[in-house]
Amino acid sequence: MPARITTVAFEGAEARRVEAEVVLTKGHVAFSVVGLGDKAVAESRERVRGAFAGMGLSLPNKRIVANLSPADLPKEGTHFDLPIALALMVLMGIIPEDALNDYVCIGELKLDGSIVPVAGALPAAIAASSFGMGLICPHDNGPEAAWAGDVKILAPRSIIALINHFKGHFVLEPPVRGERALPGKVMDLNEVKGQEVPKRALEIAAAGGHNLLFVGPPGSGKSMLAQRLPGILPSMSNMELLETSQVWSMAGLIAKGELTNERPFRAPHHSASMAALTGGGTRAKPGEMSLAHNGVLFLDELPEFSPQALDSLRQPLETNEIIVARANHHVKYPARVQLVAAMNPCKCGHGGVGRGSCGKAPRCLKDYQSRVSGPLMDRIDLQIDVPAVTAIDMALPAPAEGTNEVRLRVEAARQLQAERAHRLDLAPGNALNATAHGGGLEEICALDPSAKTLLTQAAQQTGLSARGWTRTLRLARTIADLEQSGAVLRRHVAEALIYRRSGPMNEDTPASFARASTCA
Repeated sequence: MPARITTVAFEGAEARRVEAEVVLTKGHVAFSVVGLGDKAVAESRERVRGAFAGMGLSLPNKRIVANLSPADLPKEGTHFDLPIALALMVLMGIIPEDALNDYVCIGELKLDGSIVPVAGALPAAIAASSFGMGLICPHDNGPEAAWAGDVKILAPRSIIALINHFKGHFVLEPPVRGERALPGKVMDLNEVKGQEVPKRALEIAAAGGHNLLFVGPPGSGKSMLAQRLPGILPSMSNMELLETSQVWSMAGLIAKGELTNERPFRAPHHSASMAALTGGGTRAKPGEMSLAHNGVLFLDELPEFSPQALDSLRQPLETNEIIVARANHHVKYPARVQLVAAMNPCKCGHGGVGRGSCGKAPRCLKDYQSRVSGPLMDRIDLQIDVPAVTAIDMALPAPAEGTNEVRLRVEAARQLQAERAHRLDLAPGNALNATAHGGGLEEICALDPSAKTLLTQAAQQTGLSARGWTRTLRLARTIADLEQSGAVLRRHVAEALIYRRSGPMNEDTPASFARASTCA
């Protein structure tokens, strides 16, 4: 009869149940691992063989077959070493047959029998809890796995320690949950002088979770503004914390089991490939967009990214998830991010105005900004011109209002959205204004008649797309929430239209229409 040990295979940030079956048969002495595993899984037999030798144990002189079931599910990683080794020990009578029935096992083996940490301990612990089972994991993964809640966890340093635990010679203490990482130094908004309109746009983006683009010459403060966005965002909820930590666990980025309530802020270099942004590789790993889940993805020098990499973000910005498609399987990662981007108006940097202005304007501006596709720009709710900072601006005293004051308003606006979502029984992913859709959008955006008229006129005269209409409506709702207004009024729609534009060289834009309507 084969020995069976429960383990998991990872599909994206989710763990699926797998049975490691080991049987001893007659025939040529060999050790085979089957079940659609990758190279690392195939090498498990050598690590297990070496670990047994390191502990002074000999493998049975029989044909050993280890099967990872279901066999049609692709399996990657080194965490199958421990379940295969434990199943062998059950067959050899070293560990009682029923000792491991209530545990999910993961871990990589060294040649001396010690167990080294692996990626994915937190998703494995959450999966074990859903199975109604405990978890056996490496000692260094114990503090991370303990975040899963009421799960019985054994975290031995070696197989010998685990054997002694089951034989009653030594009792493994349950691991202590890792500490919450201390928050880093918050960059304060009062360090940014001038730029009142960009700072207002940053507050609106934070309040509703909207995507944001800053366009301005070098040194105007675009990166400074983007780096201060995490400071005005509310801390993550417990659910968001676990969701984000599962992705980071799969990437092996959780050190000493420490989790943090700070929202992720990822800023990849513009040379990043499509796989680096969206995930992929030989073993599909989460990309920058998934690592920024529930946080901010900052793309500086936006047109310098490859067009292929930028266009790969279009679908995830709508669906809040990334599917890495392979020939034999698909891997899904969550990707609910707030995109913040920055760019110069042209290749020269300064555009067509001011000292150092581009001598090739307006052609240079058109060519440079057209490197970002229209469909991607249409998914960015706020598109803000950031003027150059003057000597007069630098001479001004620091603003009295900083990050703390803005954050209070942002939290108040988000509280309104949470209460509205609860009242209307909206899905969690439909709670923020930036993600509201379908019937939920119509319910939360109570448009004043004059506001609806203005939005209709703007759509007709400027060619606002259906997506542009929806995003403008969401943006106006956020502006109203910042004012604690129940209805979306005409001035809220007008301000929302000012923040949208279809291109720098096109005068017939929602922004120009809104300015004209406001003046009228």
